[in-house]
Amino acid sequence: MLVDDLSTLVGFPTVSNRPVVELAAWLAQRFEDLGFTVERFQDPDEAGKCSLICTVGPPSVNGLVLSGHMDVVPTEGQPWTSDPFVLTERDGRLYGRGSADMKGFFACTLAALARIPATAYKRELTLIWTHDEEVGCLGSAKLVRAWDAQERPLPRACLIGEPTDFKILRMHPGHVGLEIALTGSAAHSSRPDLGCNAIEAAADVVSETRALARELEGELANLPELERPWVAMNVANIHGGSAINIVPDRCVVQVGYRPLPGTDPEEVFRRLRDRVMGLDLAAHVEARLLRVTPSMLTETDTELQHLLSHHASDPVIGAAGFATDGANLAKLGCAPLIFGPGSIDVAHQADEYVPLSQLHQAVDAIEGIVRTRCC
Repeated sequence: MLVDDLSTLVGFPTVSNRPVVELAAWLAQRFEDLGFTVERFQDPDEAGKCSLICTVGPPSVNGLVLSGHMDVVPTEGQPWTSDPFVLTERDGRLYGRGSADMKGFFACTLAALARIPATAYKRELTLIWTHDEEVGCLGSAKLVRAWDAQERPLPRACLIGEPTDFKILRMHPGHVGLEIALTGSAAHSSRPDLGCNAIEAAADVVSETRALARELEGELANLPELERPWVAMNVANIHGGSAINIVPDRCVVQVGYRPLPGTDPEEVFRRLRDRVMGLDLAAHVEARLLRVTPSMLTETDTELQHLLSHHASDPVIGAAGFATDGANLAKLGCAPLIFGPGSIDVAHQADEYVPLSQLHQAVDAIEGIVRTRCC
């Protein structure tokens, strides 16, 4: 049943630019069959996108949340050796898009909870399945706003089942995208003095951005779990100009950076905006945020951490280098930890896989944690 369920899950091609409603309906039916009450949260901005919250047991903040995302990253252009949406077993590994990130966790959760009768729950178990995590944790952000309006507390202990090779992770940086638009004036390229070159102005903006990035690299945080305890910044896109014989009147620079756990995610944006606005540029400058995926920071020595430690591959708690839905769920009072089967090193790549042995291990771990926390 475990492998059959994962095969079905992988067969839903829930790439972030596609609907997830068919997978959501399948999951809803499976958890309803296990005695859960299922609530669907339709994305208010996009048809075909929804998140699920499934609950069982008496309401209690001392229960448990299990959470994962239904969407996966694209496969186009990757050299897969088998159909990415057909689960394929080779040498004890199960290959398929999402097998590690993170439909393997879904299959393990189904298998674990099938062992526990609905009448056994003495405290609430809540399952949160989101959409569009891979493109900025958008689904969980919208779900949090909708759930928060209902003023219904969630259990504080929260497990995000991302692939960590069974390491316990308590923090991760966020991801902020921003855009700086420069507007000049067009002219014939034979008379550049009659125009204002927006691309040349953008070059000064990029130079200032790189200067700030170097400063940030020297501003180290006291977060020893992080491999890079500073704000990483990336000049990601530059678009401008229309023809080689026209002085460009517009250029747009897009920048991403990774705010550290426990910090204001918009602080670096304000620093860059103020520096750019202070440049002596002939072009008009506008700066705006594109998206804010917050960082996550959970305290140490929680009860969930101690429960997970019995199943962990490493007793030392660590940090993830990637963002998760946990940062948004923390806004609802949850204290998320990241822990699950599979490796992030093979996620998003061709021939993504999860070891079958790790799936069986995860089933036992999930069952044990749920029974201890909720039954």
